[in-house]
Amino acid sequence: MTGADRLALSAAIDAPDVPVIEVASPTRRDEARSAMAAADGLRDRGVPVRDIAVAVRDLDPYEEPLFRAAIQHEIAPVFWTQLRVTRTRPYALVESVCEALAGDAVDRETLLRPLELRWSPAASSGADPGSAAWPIEPAAVHRAREALPEGARPVSEWTEAIDSAAAVDDRFRRFAGWLDAAPAPEPASVASVLGEAIEGYADRGLPETEAADSPALLDTETDARAVVRVRTLVRQLCHKFADRLAEGTLERSWADAADLARVIATQRPGRREHSNARALDVFEANDLWALDVPYVIAVGLTAEEWPRPSQSALPPEFREAVLRGEGPTGALAPQPAWVGGRDRDQFVDALRTAGDCVVVTRHTRTPSGDDVARSPLLDHVETRRVSEESRRRLVGTDPELPPELRAIVDGDTEGDDG
Repeated sequence: MTGADRLALSAAIDAPDVPVIEVASPTRRDEARSAMAAADGLRDRGVPVRDIAVAVRDLDPYEEPLFRAAIQHEIAPVFWTQLRVTRTRPYALVESVCEALAGDAVDRETLLRPLELRWSPAASSGADPGSAAWPIEPAAVHRAREALPEGARPVSEWTEAIDSAAAVDDRFRRFAGWLDAAPAPEPASVASVLGEAIEGYADRGLPETEAADSPALLDTETDARAVVRVRTLVRQLCHKFADRLAEGTLERSWADAADLARVIATQRPGRREHSNARALDVFEANDLWALDVPYVIAVGLTAEEWPRPSQSALPPEFREAVLRGEGPTGALAPQPAWVGGRDRDQFVDALRTAGDCVVVTRHTRTPSGDDVARSPLLDHVETRRVSEESRRRLVGTDPELPPELRAIVDGDTEGDDG
């Protein structure tokens, strides 16, 4: 790699020929409000919501403020993120069933945990899919916890304890009987038992989530995605469990089945798909490269967010010498992260995705009041900066698009000095 090649990592960005509007807001929450207000203003001026996309380098710190801002503007946002399936209720249900079946004895908390996570008999097992008795309500689970004795015991003895507890109804006995009848952990039985648990959740647990959800149905969407993902996980588990048993790397135990399920689940494959044509898509920047959207709102263009500062332990002087390839350092390969190579590429993708206009937003201070610098990536493009007065009107009670953006929507490509 020559010195010129190395320094090309930090060369000027060849930006596409679309207007770039820059909106600076005081705080991250103000920035999220400005971004969603801009999307709402574009929609009000006749731009279809499917012609607008919001892009963020890292959604973790922005998802919650963007969601709140979207709801304020009556926008249904769709966050295209990897599903962290191990944090979902359907996965926790499958894991809790494995824990209840592991070992010769189980304590009261472990026994009742699947019921807390909405275990229900699946319709395929002969249960009435329209029955209102399932899942067991949290208050009944709490009463059962108070009524049942402490200490670990076999599931068959828990059935007897349930029979003798007046505050515990027959649904708990049915669940304990289901556990007691579970076969030994073979690949096929693992798939059938866990598959029945997830189908019961799909029949009755998922409607509970929908009934308690907000109008945007974000929790319902996540729950439904998790059901689909866990169904796939159970099928994969059947085959991988068989392979590991054949290799001798696992034992025939429900505990080992749970461990293998976690290994599969933490691979986190795939991205969200959504068919809601009235929703506003919010992407992480690395998902933009194949898209073509007229209006892109790129959020988080600060020196701390996009590009993310290098975490290298090497001194900056040494990194600079390696980048230049001077002297003995010419034999060393630089890391693209030293100059934000990946973040630069994603920023270029955000610019190229837009067919008509890019709106870039940033915030200027932290919650503690410290200054937040503007992203150095913005030094490579010419932006039309929105005044603070125009930004306040954008997020005010009588919202008005900034003149710089309004001119583009109305076809005045020269813009408005505002």
